[in-house]
Amino acid sequence: MTTTHASKVHPVRLGSTGPEVFPLALGCMGMSDFYGPADEAESLATIAEAIDRGVTLLDTGDFYGMGENEMLLRRALVGRRERVSLSVKFGALRGPDGTWHGTDARPEAVANFVTYSLRRLGTDVIDVYRPARLDPKVPIEDTVGAIKDLVDKGYVRHIGLSEVSADTVRRASAVHPIVDVQIEYSLASRAPESKLFPTLKELGISATLYGVLSRGLLSGSKPTGPTDYRAHLPRFNADNQQANAAAIERLQQFARDTGRTPAQLCVAWVLARQPEFVALVGSRTRNQLREAFGALDKPLSDGEVKEVESVLTRGSIAGDRYPTPMMSHLDSER
Repeated sequence: MTTTHASKVHPVRLGSTGPEVFPLALGCMGMSDFYGPADEAESLATIAEAIDRGVTLLDTGDFYGMGENEMLLRRALVGRRERVSLSVKFGALRGPDGTWHGTDARPEAVANFVTYSLRRLGTDVIDVYRPARLDPKVPIEDTVGAIKDLVDKGYVRHIGLSEVSADTVRRASAVHPIVDVQIEYSLASRAPESKLFPTLKELGISATLYGVLSRGLLSGSKPTGPTDYRAHLPRFNADNQQANAAAIERLQQFARDTGRTPAQLCVAWVLARQPEFVALVGSRTRNQLREAFGALDKPLSDGEVKEVESVLTRGSIAGDRYPTPMMSHLDSER
């Protein structure tokens, strides 16, 4: 397949020292975990098509499928590795049953995690390496210092962060340049606009924005069963779904009225609202990927951005993005 769309969009630089990347990135988490069973052949085909369409940033985590997602990417990138940058999160601790046991971002753990990721990915270097969450027991300076050692040794090219506060970003960037912060951002999750985004722009740091559809909530998708972790998220419980139904229907109607799908509208809003950042789409299939790319063909005008925000106003979606215990541990919420 020939590359499409690439000539119609402007690349985004990750920070002042990072690579230039396509403004849409592919998040690969759902291909191995969290959303129920996935079709490996379809996953491989989706990654290949994303690269052929111009995507140059792929995001994974060493705990997605307990390493399976990295091995999936290894298979997908045979003959394609030099065409993309790999963003890898580390530090989340999980049990054999998939349960969560906190975060480990000690320097010695960082060296251990990267060793296994390099082997699973089949690569000599990771382009952007980042702790998945702030480890409350370890100063961020120590964690970033450990990744800096990996940069100096050639195992990592750039350092990123995920779900951190503006203060943590400042402390981290004093140790080594940070190229981007991964953070949830959508019409339903706009908190980063208050403190984090201004700090990033002040420091010359980019962001990769995940959850742009609020995990499918804004496009009308619902949990498929008990293995779909959205079934355990507050926004998807019965009471909040009922409370949110009217607002989401208004958004979907606006999308139809403007000749877009709800997913395309949400992606286009993120791209228009934060043109210096990267929208991370979690497409699990080629059809979902093609739908997301349709947002590039119909960018939102300034007037449409205002209209969308009047249809779904800030703070109008009921329910937190994570359960209360997880929210209380998120540095980004402080």
